[in-house]
Amino acid sequence: MFGWRPRKIDKLDFAIIGAQKSGTTALHYFLNRHRHVTFGDQQEIHFFDDDEIFTREPVDYATLHAHYPRIGATTIAGDCTPSYLYHPRAAERISNYNWKIKLIVLLRHPAERAFAHWNMQRFKGREPFDFFEAVKQERQRLTNAPSLVARRFAYVDRGFYARQLERYFKMFPREQMKIVKFEDFQDRQRETVDSIFAFLGLEPLRSLRSKDRNVVPYERTMNWEERVYLYNQFAEDIAKLEQLLGWDCSSWKL
Repeated sequence: MFGWRPRKIDKLDFAIIGAQKSGTTALHYFLNRHRHVTFGDQQEIHFFDDDEIFTREPVDYATLHAHYPRIGATTIAGDCTPSYLYHPRAAERISNYNWKIKLIVLLRHPAERAFAHWNMQRFKGREPFDFFEAVKQERQRLTNAPSLVARRFAYVDRGFYARQLERYFKMFPREQMKIVKFEDFQDRQRETVDSIFAFLGLEPLRSLRSKDRNVVPYERTMNWEERVYLYNQFAEDIAKLEQLLGWDCSSWKL
């Protein structure tokens, strides 16, 4: 009788691709507890958004796979890098790597996401501007900025979900993408997480104990002027997202 032989992975089976500050860390926590799921040796691998890697041909995917242990036949391997949704080339790169990969997207009220993103940057000591000033200066700050700097301060730009999803819909069939509203993940957590396990072809966890992850104390709350300003920025994209996904996003509107 032959013993169990672990294997090296040759492709990732799934990826949590975004959006940042939309529950991806909590979802990573839940999925990582499943005995048939493995993630890399760090939560965010940042492979497909690393422009330097893709300046060389052929692409060295061995450097990606080196982050993963040997796995059994029934184990699936995933990555959780929320900036993949936002990066303009990531969809194409992921498709070239594995066009059968399953992708998970969590989307949060874009104004709330922007404020949470700014608050995180303030907490880390990276952001000298108050929120309103930061969003009004954003376009100028992002002009000709290096990729890493741009994504750190793209508070508004990361919230245009429709245009980001359209890049992925050009590369992947809809049935390979599980798109979840952050509010559902919060309010109906058991049902939502079970549906994600089903999407991945896995049995749900017996126990789904919640745990606060990546929690940053808030410096202050968003005021009405800021909220109105952001809604005016996002209104068109929210309407497009409703058409694209068949969602009701009335809770994201004023």
